[in-house]
Amino acid sequence: MARKADGSAGDADYGVIARTYTDHRRPDPRIASFVHAALGDARTVLNVGAGAGSYEPGDREVTPVEPSSSMRARRPATLPEAVNATAESLPFADGSFDAAMTTFSVHQWSELAAGLTEVRRVTNGPVAVLTCDPDLVRRFWLHDYAPEVLDTEARRYPTVSDLTEGLGGRTTVTPVSIPLDCSDGFNEAYYGRPERLLDPTARQACSAWSFVSEEVHERFHADLSRALKDGTWDRDHGHLRSTPELEGSLILVVSVPE
Repeated sequence: MARKADGSAGDADYGVIARTYTDHRRPDPRIASFVHAALGDARTVLNVGAGAGSYEPGDREVTPVEPSSSMRARRPATLPEAVNATAESLPFADGSFDAAMTTFSVHQWSELAAGLTEVRRVTNGPVAVLTCDPDLVRRFWLHDYAPEVLDTEARRYPTVSDLTEGLGGRTTVTPVSIPLDCSDGFNEAYYGRPERLLDPTARQACSAWSFVSEEVHERFHADLSRALKDGTWDRDHGHLRSTPELEGSLILVVSVPE
């Protein structure tokens, strides 16, 4: 797959998505705790598809890899500068890192198997992958209003078996609960705050929305606005407004060598 003008290596153009990404995609500490625990006592950590630095642990030596220049430019000055590379071709020697992580990234890799092989090649210890289970994404209420978006997500996210087989070793798959006030604005983060998705910049920060037409955006906005105004959404899903956590499609896949 040809890289975009800003270097984005996947199917989404982060030269566009990055414009509002950090306004809405702020790492949630409760989700971060799952990722950081999976890294064990690793001192050196590789972060593949590092983006603007979400979920990078501050108490480890992190080497970020990010192909999009737009996303690299949005990394805070307090974080290490990201290496311009892709998962499929990592410029590091075998066993360079104690652990590796990647968050909301594997669905962007143009060659998943090659990327997983590379990450395992350069990592001695655990590899932690925060992603979504494509078999579960359509259970979210958004499918009632914009099925095209969740169909896109289900198509793009790799299956759990593809991840576990690609990583090898001993793998665990852990559901990650999403808190009601989640600060990381992926689609399911708004499970109890539907009004937030009426903001087009919030939708722009979720890459799946970039694959649907403007007509879908307009229809979604009109239909959800009407459902919120006449009470339809609250009749069907209002209990979610007071549900502390949602067990949706978010999972953490962790592989450790045999």
